[in-house]
Amino acid sequence: MELFTPELGLVFWMFIAFAILFIVLWKWGWPVILKNMDERADTIDKGVEYAKEAKAQLDSARADAQKYIDEARKQQAEMLRDAAKMKSQIIEEAKKEASEEAKKVMDAAKVSIEQSRKEAELQFRNEVSKFSLDIAEKMVRNNLQSDKAQSELVNKLLDEIENN
Repeated sequence: MELFTPELGLVFWMFIAFAILFIVLWKWGWPVILKNMDERADTIDKGVEYAKEAKAQLDSARADAQKYIDEARKQQAEMLRDAAKMKSQIIEEAKKEASEEAKKVMDAAKVSIEQSRKEAELQFRNEVSKFSLDIAEKMVRNNLQSDKAQSELVNKLLDEIENN
């Protein structure tokens, strides 16, 4: 039963021991503990501030990165449009040059054909003329075997020359 009803002396010395312990803790323990808790709270607050700043910087970096990506996509699309325009221009120029070259070739072929036709025509005329002269010569020889026929032909040709 002594546990439930301690003696007065035991209570007194326990109270004195508690008071000394409380004074020592109050004088030297609590200030150190409170100071460490305040420092720890400041460190945590600073960590939270650093985390907020880091998050803000990260968000800013993400926004910048997204802006650069959007700008790069825009430039890429612009380059692709320019490339498509250049491609169509090159194709049009090639078609135009090809048609001009084909026209030149056709014109040259026409000129060549025309020259060949004229040469063939001239050669044909020359041959026809030669044959005509040969035929005329043979006919004139047959008709002009006598002197009388020769003088009639000469007189007739002179009359034609005088009239012209």
